[in-house]
Amino acid sequence: MAITSIQTIPVRIPFDVDGPKQEFLGRPRSHIEALYLKVETSGGVVGWGEAFGFNLWPVVRKAMDDFIAPFIIGKSEDTFAELMTDLRRRFHVFGRSGPVNYALSGLDIALWDIAGKKAGKPLHALLGGAKRTTLRSYASLMKYGEAEALARNCERAKSLGYYAVKIHESTVAQARVARQSLGPETGLMVDTNCAWSLEQACDYLPDLQALDLLWLEEPTWPPENIDNLKILRSRSDIALAAGENAATPWELAAMSKAGVLDVIQPSVTKIGGVSEMHAALTALSALQQTAGTARAQPIAHSPYFGPGLLASLHLASTLACDTPVEKLFCTFEAHPFGDAIEAVDGQLRVPDGPGLGIEPDSRLLDQFSVKN
Repeated sequence: MAITSIQTIPVRIPFDVDGPKQEFLGRPRSHIEALYLKVETSGGVVGWGEAFGFNLWPVVRKAMDDFIAPFIIGKSEDTFAELMTDLRRRFHVFGRSGPVNYALSGLDIALWDIAGKKAGKPLHALLGGAKRTTLRSYASLMKYGEAEALARNCERAKSLGYYAVKIHESTVAQARVARQSLGPETGLMVDTNCAWSLEQACDYLPDLQALDLLWLEEPTWPPENIDNLKILRSRSDIALAAGENAATPWELAAMSKAGVLDVIQPSVTKIGGVSEMHAALTALSALQQTAGTARAQPIAHSPYFGPGLLASLHLASTLACDTPVEKLFCTFEAHPFGDAIEAVDGQLRVPDGPGLGIEPDSRLLDQFSVKN
């Protein structure tokens, strides 16, 4: 058996956020974009993957189509662990993060999907087995930049049964609006996307402390500056979260060992796919149980809506603790993966079919794919 083709499929799906759509990378965000991978084998098995990139998918696609794919066509899918190790070593000179690693992440997810289908088992069964069949999810809101839209969406997420809401706003005033809209019972996280300087973050801590946050995510630039987080830790007991931009399991472990994070957030479409994500979660869970300074709980970064989210569900379900999953809070016009990516009463179902457990609707995939 051998890998016979790799098809990169960019998709642009119309969506609604019940509020103003902010610019993303300098363009109005009327659609959400992603890069899917379709890997086929000589035995007729098809695997699906998702590579990080959003609007920058052309760069990731170029890395896969022109550089990575030629190395793996004709190789056996049955030895994909060795194949992925070889690819990571072969291409490491181009950086352990960025377009090449994002492309490798999508490929790895697709190869695990194939492995599960060939074994007739869901992905989680290949990773030790699911500890639960549904996972609580938190609503990851878009950035609105407008108090009314923020309040309205917080209230809607609460009414839909989400146990918590994460906002992507960068002022204390907006965080206060969210807390007032949610009330004291619903959890609140604030993700500033590295918007603040250290000085600004320190100034905001007293006001944020009063909002009873579940965590404050990537508050300062740059996200890998652990020294900034150490200073924030020394001045407040607000839980801190980071890790989505970490490139390897070793980088995540080092962040955890620094003892400043409460939540650490590996991302399956960035770190190297299921293989590296599973290695990271295993190491981080072990560190969490070890006496000493390491205490960060691993919670996947998963604002995705395809194979990346499905893989995250399988991975999270294997953890011993009840680990929540991030759910992008928007309404799609339609979606190739349908109800599998939608929460019901704030819960996401762990797929139980072979591999990732869900096949995309080919008609909708064609409808939303970006034509060359």
